[in-house]
Amino acid sequence: MHEAKNSAGAAPVALKLTAKDFKSDQEVRWCPGCGDYAILAAMQSFLPELGIPRERTVFVSGIGCSSRFPYYLNTYGMHSIHGRAPAIATGLSVSRPDLSVWVVTGDGDALSIGGNHLIHSLRRNVNLKILLFNNKIYGLTKGQYSPTSELGKVTKSTPVGSADSPFNPISLALGAEATFVARTIDSDRKHLQSVLRQAAEHKGSAFVEIYQNCNIFNDGAFEVLKDPSTRDEYVIRLQHGQPITFGKDGEWCVTHPPGAFGLEVRRTAEVSADEVVVHDATVAEPAYAFALSRLPEGDLRNTPIGVFRAVDRPNYDDLVRSQLDEAKAKLVGEPEAELSNLLNSGDTWAIL
Repeated sequence: MHEAKNSAGAAPVALKLTAKDFKSDQEVRWCPGCGDYAILAAMQSFLPELGIPRERTVFVSGIGCSSRFPYYLNTYGMHSIHGRAPAIATGLSVSRPDLSVWVVTGDGDALSIGGNHLIHSLRRNVNLKILLFNNKIYGLTKGQYSPTSELGKVTKSTPVGSADSPFNPISLALGAEATFVARTIDSDRKHLQSVLRQAAEHKGSAFVEIYQNCNIFNDGAFEVLKDPSTRDEYVIRLQHGQPITFGKDGEWCVTHPPGAFGLEVRRTAEVSADEVVVHDATVAEPAYAFALSRLPEGDLRNTPIGVFRAVDRPNYDDLVRSQLDEAKAKLVGEPEAELSNLLNSGDTWAIL
């Protein structure tokens, strides 16, 4: 809900937004069957829940298939520069605290040319919601390997197999000490919207990796996590405050290996109940969440989805604005006028 004035300019009336309000008049132009359609539909259905007017919602994207997102949402948006969406969104978020600012990016856009922009926005804890669509391939430029493609991946740019070890985006975000880190899947609408809801409520940088299928250049990359015959054995659903067990009948669990670091997966029947790790996304140090991020095997077995980390830390936006307020307070006379005169006085000035 948000408020709008009636024709007479009298008291504001409540305006209820729906998914239709967030659909733009642009033709959605992704390949038929692309996972981006599911993410877009989930986002358009979810945004009305926030109660934030469309004119106070902004989506900033870089370059790539996912970066067409702003065209299809009836909000403010910017299709920006390759890899630089977090930098542009940072300026917007700091200067306009009244806005809800989202970044939409892909594994190539964010982790290759945009790698530094991503990690610095996370370490600064800028008040952004960063959605990284990960399909493990370059889709827009027609199927080259990306920073998340597996070792040995055969593509147009690696005809005998990639020699690069892939990034783990969750591990990377935790290494930058992001305060909110999560993973979800394009086709699991209920889980996707649950994660988006928690990201939207977080104050600071919220990083969400979304496994997204590219049915043209990397079809089925995450099929074992979606297929009803395999997903229960492969997917670990993280729930804060709950023991980490999975499998059709909870036959697998996550434990601390005796005498070693990290976490491991064992059969639930082989360990005592107090050995099973109870998930706590609020652990202050990122080491626990990082250990969770290292559980997946090369075939995606033991892949956690959900919120890995959600902690509070001062955010960049508030810190910068408080510095500006302090600087203004030190000026004599009318602070706004004095600061404006100072900035426009010439190439040099003296502070007395």
